[in-house]
Amino acid sequence: MSRESLMDEVRSEVEACRRCGLWRRRRNPVPGEGSLNAAVMFIGEAPGYWEDVRGRPFVGAAGKLLDEMLEGIRLSRAGVYIGNVLKCRPPGNRDPRPDEVLACAPYLDRQIQIIQPKAIVTMGRHSTSQILSKAGFEARGITGARGRVYEGQVLGLEVRIIPAYHPAAALYNPKYRNALESDFQIVRRELEKLGGNLYSS
Repeated sequence: MSRESLMDEVRSEVEACRRCGLWRRRRNPVPGEGSLNAAVMFIGEAPGYWEDVRGRPFVGAAGKLLDEMLEGIRLSRAGVYIGNVLKCRPPGNRDPRPDEVLACAPYLDRQIQIIQPKAIVTMGRHSTSQILSKAGFEARGITGARGRVYEGQVLGLEVRIIPAYHPAAALYNPKYRNALESDFQIVRRELEKLGGNLYSS
C-alpha cells in the first residue's frame, strides 16, 4: 500500500476511535498533517482549543509561533509532518494522562513507521518522554533533555531525536522564547550536518 493509503487508514481509525474517554468531548480529532515524505516530524503533546475546532494541529497562537520558528530555519509546514501524542483535546487543555497516552500511542507509532523520518523534534515533556523512551533513553524532563541530540532507533528506524520546548511555553513565559529559538537552531545544525537531506521536497 502507498503511504497515502496507509495514512488514510490511520486517519479513519482516529476518527472512529473510542480507546479512551476523550472522544466524548472532542469536536474533531486531530490526526496530524504534512508531507508523508517528510524527513522531519514535529511531535507536540495534545490538541488545544483551535485544533479541536478545526481538526488540524498547531493552528492557534502556538501554531503561529511554530510557523515562525520553521521559517527561521528554512522549513515550512508543507515540507514537514506535524502531529501530537494525543489525537483528541483533553478537557481544559490539561496534561495528557498516562492511560490516554497509552491508548493513543499505536497511532503515532504507525505514523512514524509510515513516514520514516530521519529526525523527530519532540515539543514538550510528554512527547519527549514518549519518544526518548522508545529509543531506550532515560525519559527526563524537557529542561534536562533539550539542548542535545539523541541518536538511536525508534520502531526500528535510525533517527535523531531533538527535544525542544513546546511553542506554547514561550507564549506563557516569554523567557522561554530564546530557548525555543536555540532549540530550532539545533534542528538547523542537524540539517546542515546531513547536507541538507532533511529538507523535504
